[in-house]
Parts: sequence; structure tokens; C-alpha cells
Amino acid sequence: MKRSATGTWIPAWVPESTTTLAGLLMVCSVVNSCTNGYDGSMLNGLNILPSYQDFFNLNEVTTGLNTASVFIGGCLGPLVAGLIADRLGRRPAIFWGAVITLIGVLLQTAANGIAMFVVARVLLGFGVALSGIAGSVYLSETFPSRWRAWGVGLLNDFYYVGALIAAGITLGTGQWQSNWAWRAPSLVQGVFSLLCILILPFIPESPRWLVHEGFYEEARIVVAQTNSNGNVSHPVAMTVYKEIIDTLEWEKSDGKTMSPREIFRTPIARKRLLIGMSAGPFSCVAGNIIASYYLGAELTTAGVVEPNDQLKANVVLNVWCLACCLVGTHLTARMGRKPTALISQMLLVICLYIIGGLSKMYSDDPGGASTSLIYGDVAVMFLFQGFYSIAWTPLLFIYPPEVMNYSIRANGVAMSQLGLNTLALLLVFVMPIGINNIGWKMYIINASWDIIVAVLIALFWVETKDRTLEEIDALFEGQKHSSVPDVERVRKGEETINIDEVAKQLDTSGKAVKVL
Repeated sequence: MKRSATGTWIPAWVPESTTTLAGLLMVCSVVNSCTNGYDGSMLNGLNILPSYQDFFNLNEVTTGLNTASVFIGGCLGPLVAGLIADRLGRRPAIFWGAVITLIGVLLQTAANGIAMFVVARVLLGFGVALSGIAGSVYLSETFPSRWRAWGVGLLNDFYYVGALIAAGITLGTGQWQSNWAWRAPSLVQGVFSLLCILILPFIPESPRWLVHEGFYEEARIVVAQTNSNGNVSHPVAMTVYKEIIDTLEWEKSDGKTMSPREIFRTPIARKRLLIGMSAGPFSCVAGNIIASYYLGAELTTAGVVEPNDQLKANVVLNVWCLACCLVGTHLTARMGRKPTALISQMLLVICLYIIGGLSKMYSDDPGGASTSLIYGDVAVMFLFQGFYSIAWTPLLFIYPPEVMNYSIRANGVAMSQLGLNTLALLLVFVMPIGINNIGWKMYIINASWDIIVAVLIALFWVETKDRTLEEIDALFEGQKHSSVPDVERVRKGEETINIDEVAKQLDTSGKAVKVL
């Protein structure tokens, strides 16, 4: 471990081994992800528990309010998350997000009424949004391009690990005859934020943020730590560092600023924003909200009505989704982001139409419904969640920061999360009302707008696989803003760089090393 300057108040003792550091970065990604997944599955379980429903005396409207209130905080968090991540640094933003989440968890556990529960969940949603936005930007800027899909994909993949833990805990506490049947699962939620805080001193600050703030030598060390075991003269580390320096210098010379207005200032910025932020809303309207928050109601429409059977289904569902999203992350790394999204989206459409049809058959004659009809409907529901997990679980955090350049990245990712949480706030609130009133027709409506999403992906998304964040600029700007070859070509030995020449260019560029 080597003490590394971070340009912020949070110190860092960072391993020089690239593999070890990648492992620590993945742990940071995992614990951030678990908080969000735990919340969704926990509420799924709580909405099934009679003790939770009886304590708050819930009806359809208050059930939707208690569940959806986390997205109020999820809408407020993105309004400031980009500014905080840009001004304070990526790691401090993650830290404050985790602290706010912990406060929300404690208040939620101690809630004595709907008002306190809702306020707690607003705080929780704010903290999760802040740490999630800062985390996705941080990890995309820190992981080398060859590992970025896996490193950033895990930021949402382990949603299902948190969900599985919550499902198991609520299954166990569901047998308790006290309010701790729902308070205990709520309290455990804070463990992941605590782990996130503990891991931060052992990972470096984003090299892109350090360069932008003028900490050039510190950024060069971080690039070497994440690419070449701390060797600052390694060809790959030199290429990555030169790309960052050249591209950020070009952005400054082109008049790009860190203001939120920058995301709307030019046609190219608007294009990058719209394509990048689309992942949030697209993933939200895909149809997973029904199973993510109202699995009990969904299973009831299929004929599985016993609370204990529904809780068991919640556990199995999360194991299945975890396996699928890990497969999906592999596909995004090997096949690419756009093909994975398109294949998954069309499979979702097919599943939703089948679920709608089978649910209608059950609703027409519940008493005469066969066991095979019930099991078939549940099986397709599980397939749907698996297909969703293949693409949208990893892509939700991989794609937006890749598409956006540095000046708009933090605020653009925040806009993506704002779009997701705004839609989720609406859909989570209305889903129980819609399922209760129109039942199977909700699936048909959802399938129809998923077709529109697939068309938009096919027409407008761009492929970002195997490119550094700086090399993706060429897809939008028409040219790369650095003279060095592409990093992956250097890594594979397909092209070489003159190390002495690049070092000379860096040393004579007029950038003074900022002393901390």
C-alpha cells in the first residue's frame, strides 16, 4: 500500500498492483450496488408481511406512497449530485451519499408512522442517488477500458445480491410476531453504506478529475496504478495519460465548462446527453417495476396467493436475476452495449405479451385455472426478469458515463438518474392501482411501449465497446483529440508509441505539478 495524494480531504493508501486495485474498485462497486438492490427486495418483502401492513394500516394509496417515496429522494439527489461530484471530487461525493443513506436507514427503522417512514425513505433515496451517480462516474473514469464493462457493470449487477440478502432476511423475519419482522430488515440495510465508507481510504481519486483540477503528477500515478502496476513509464500508462491530458485541454480550449448549462450548450452536447441519459428512462419503463416492488400482486394475478410462497419466490427470483445480469455483463463486454440492449429488449416484449395473455386466462376463470397455467405464467415472469437483468442491470451504469465527455459527464449521468427516478416515482405509485383496476392489461400496455424503446435504441445508440472515454469522442466529434494511438491497440502490441517523445511532450507542456 502506498499513500497517494487525492486532491481532497479523504486520504488514500493505494496498492500499486493493478489487479489488487481493480479488486478494491470492484468491492466499492459491489457495496454501492447492494444498497439499492436490498431496498427494492426489502420493500417487496415488507409489502407481503401482514405485520408491516397492519402497523401502518396500509391501503393501495399508502402502500404506493411508502414504496415510491424513495424515488422522491431519487429525484432530488440528481439535482445536486453532478455539482457535488465535480466540485468536491468523486470519492467525497460517494462518502456523503453513504452517510445520508445511513441516516435514512436509521430513521426508517425507527419510524412510528407513515410520515416518518416516508421522510426516511426520501433521505435514503437522496443518499443512494448521490453515491450511485458519483460511483458510476468515478468507476468509469478510473477503471481501464479493458475492464470497464465488468467494473462499472457490477455497480448494478450486485443489486441482486443485496436483493437476495433482503429476500432471505424478510423470509426469516416474516415468521416473527412483532414489529421487528419489518424493522430488522430495515436496520440491516445500513451495513452496505458502512462498508462503502470503509473501502474509500484504499482507492484513489479519479485521474480525470485530478487532471481537470490541476493535480497532474497525482493523476499520472493513478493511471499507472490502474494500468501498469505503478510503472508511470509503461507504454499503456503513458498512452492513457496523454489521451486524458490532450482531451481535457481540448475541452477547455473549446470553451467547455463544468456548468450544468454545458449539457445543453451545443448540438453535440445535446445529442450526447439524450443518448446517454436514455438508459435510465428506458430501463425504468421496461416493465421490471412490477416484479421489483410488487411481486406479491404480480404473483396473485398468476394464482400464487400464499404470502410464504410469494416470499420464497422472491428469493428464487433474485438468485436467477443475479446469474442473468452476470451473463449480461459478459455479453456487453464481448458483444457490445447496443446489440445486448436490442436482443434483451425484444425478448422483454415477447415475455410481456405472453404474461398478459396467461394472466387474462387466469382472471377469466380463477377457480378453474390449471396448475400448469399458474406455473407457466410464473415461469414467464421469471424469464422476463432474467432478460431484463441481462441488458438493463449492467447497462444502466455502464452506458451513460461512456457516452458523455468529461465536461458533461457528472451532470449528464445525474440527468439519466433523474429521468429514471421521476418515471419510477410515477410508475411505482400507480402500478398497484393499475394492477388492481385493469390487471393483465398493464402487461400489454407495457409491452407496447417497449417496442418503441427498441426502435429508438436501434436508430440512435452508438457502440462504445473497447474504447477509452477519450476515444469515444471520435464517435461524436468526428475526430480524436490526442495524437497517440488507441490504448487497446498499444496494449495488444498492434501499435507502439515513442515513450521518450511522449514524455518530452508531457514535460514541456507548461503544466506545473500542483503541490498538495
